[in-house]
Amino acid sequence: MDIGLLSVSMNVYSTQRIANEAKNLGHYIEWVDHTKCSVKIGNGQPQVFFREENIIDAFDAIIPRIGTKVTRHGAAVVKQFEMNEVFSSAHSQGISKARNKIKALQFMANKGIPIPDTLFSIDPDNIEQQIELLGGTPLIIKLQEGTHGLGVVLAETKKSAKSIIDTFYKMDTSILLQEFIEESNGEDIRAFVVGDKVVASMKRSSGNDEFRSNVHRGGSTEAVQLTKKEETMALNAAKYIGLGVAGVDLIRSKKGPLLIEVNASPGLQGIEAATGVNIAKEIVRFVERNCRKKRK
Repeated sequence: MDIGLLSVSMNVYSTQRIANEAKNLGHYIEWVDHTKCSVKIGNGQPQVFFREENIIDAFDAIIPRIGTKVTRHGAAVVKQFEMNEVFSSAHSQGISKARNKIKALQFMANKGIPIPDTLFSIDPDNIEQQIELLGGTPLIIKLQEGTHGLGVVLAETKKSAKSIIDTFYKMDTSILLQEFIEESNGEDIRAFVVGDKVVASMKRSSGNDEFRSNVHRGGSTEAVQLTKKEETMALNAAKYIGLGVAGVDLIRSKKGPLLIEVNASPGLQGIEAATGVNIAKEIVRFVERNCRKKRK
């Protein structure tokens, strides 16, 4: 099988791991920097050019690792391959939907998946009312396009919340407000979904003087056993969004598990180290199975 690995760099742990496992399983895999790709549409067959070569027919399958800053372009490249009947481990619409936190949460809530109380607005004239709608402070303020815990702020007082929200609104920055789940104790759960199963799950705990549990923010990790409800939530979230490979983030609350986010390009380093699971191999095996089905 010939696989295109869409990533901005080969010097990334997750990209290297997937490439190595694909080679170990006897496949040809080629790194494609999707930011260097050009899509040509119009008369004749649509084309995707990389390094002056049309690669639209070069691969049986692609594994997209699309960076946050280039989501629109990356998703458009993936879409072009999909339209040419090339299997993708993540659907282009799923990538776009997951990256827009508000749309993703709206979609999850509509499907009956429990989420923290969340509010979004662009009105700078009723910030105090917005805070009260979430039960007051403390509350979480998030950039809609943030990643790795960047752009996530804990406002502990009404004064600080009003100041931060007002600043973001004046900067014309898209944010969302979310209730603070105190009982989570700075911990969340990453469930790694591949196809129709959760292949690994870990608990992430925040470091000293830090409420965010992301590994990139200095948090610690350990393997964790999901409850049946948490497993079902993770599988349904990935399925509803349209991702064959996804990192689903949950927190445990007094109300039960709550979905925080669905990640379209989840990192492998932290969770492989914490669980000992060869997730890269699971991803390649998933592509193998589904590429065969597509060919029949």
